[in-house]
Amino acid sequence: MKVGILEIMALPSGSLTDNIVNLTFTKQYASVTPQAISVWSRQLGHETFYATYYGVGKPESLLPRDLDLVFFCGCTLASPLIYALAKLYRKGGTFTVIGGPHAESFPADCLRFFDLVVKDCDKTLIADIIKGNCDRGVYISSANPFDDCPTVEERMPEIRASSLFQKKWHGLTTMVPIVSSMGCPYTCNFCTDWNSNYRLLSTERLLADIKYIKKNISNAIVAFHDPNFAIQFDRVFNVLEAVPPEDRVPYLMECSLSILNESRLQRLKETKCSIAVHGIESWQDYSNKVGLKNKGGIEKVKEVAKKLQQVRQYVPYIQANLMFGLDTDIGEEPIALTKEFMEKTPFAWPVINIPIPFGGTPIFDNYKASDRILKQMPFAFYYFPYLVTIIKNYDPVSFFQKLIELSDFGSSPEMLKRRIESEPEWKILIFHS
Repeated sequence: MKVGILEIMALPSGSLTDNIVNLTFTKQYASVTPQAISVWSRQLGHETFYATYYGVGKPESLLPRDLDLVFFCGCTLASPLIYALAKLYRKGGTFTVIGGPHAESFPADCLRFFDLVVKDCDKTLIADIIKGNCDRGVYISSANPFDDCPTVEERMPEIRASSLFQKKWHGLTTMVPIVSSMGCPYTCNFCTDWNSNYRLLSTERLLADIKYIKKNISNAIVAFHDPNFAIQFDRVFNVLEAVPPEDRVPYLMECSLSILNESRLQRLKETKCSIAVHGIESWQDYSNKVGLKNKGGIEKVKEVAKKLQQVRQYVPYIQANLMFGLDTDIGEEPIALTKEFMEKTPFAWPVINIPIPFGGTPIFDNYKASDRILKQMPFAFYYFPYLVTIIKNYDPVSFFQKLIELSDFGSSPEMLKRRIESEPEWKILIFHS
């Protein structure tokens, strides 16, 4: 069998700036599961072709056209391109399968374009699909969730194809994706992992992966793709600390502020955490993620800013994820609070998101029940800054005016100056600029 795996991570670039960003950063966002499927297909004895599309070049030329079966993966933003490619392959007689974030959120829509839609998968299910043991036109899932990930060594052909330039050269932003855990203990209503049980994966495999990366791709950054990193903090860090200090590699991760006390922050530094992403989300809600269960408003701003100032002493780069347009946002307060937060933490890169009703989430069910989803909006608009819902407390014009106000404030010359003054590391200054 000739089997293809194609992950679509972006729509085609529209400008020179898009090309640069996609080549430098988007290229490094390859997911672990498509690489695992490629490994399993190869281990099962099939002629396997793996590629990623990050917005540069022609996606239809990345895989052979005479495939027997092709697996697609991608986010909802990229779904129009994925659908078009699926039609192209189906026209040639190729059996088409889709999995990943979009398939999980909107499986019924995917079945209009694909022979099979997959939720969770494992090697057994992939083998059944390739053998033709699965009926067309169904949404299926493995008996067990994705827990048994191939090692970095086993995924090296895929990592070369996705992360290295011309499959040979490292860059400043070269990343190697790995996972130490799956699921999340929190139940944020906008998140697709809201009902996914947290489970720690093999610590032996994690240690082997770290050692292999140091020996074979030493200039790379390890990118933990865990939905919420190190919830079982000691078990994960006992592994990272088992690597001799001189052999440790820098890594990035996303975790809740609630798990980070000062002793744990020291362990982040000692194990070379270089980038930490924290979900703050709202000034009135989701406070348990930052360890402030009953606090909101200006009190939460001050406490979170204080915590990030502490994190900054141990981790060079911090990103803070925020949301605007939730049902708890009303009037000028969320704008004023976010500005206050930016002023207190110029060293933290603020990422403003808006509510997106991905299928299968409580926020989708809530918006659908109250008829607040704009049903005619194409999936390509399920992405910041486009509105695909009716915001509860703002009309569209007012909402976008406030969103622009936040963007202008965060990118103003005054804020840029404060970031430069607060950041001694030249590589981070380039990103901030």
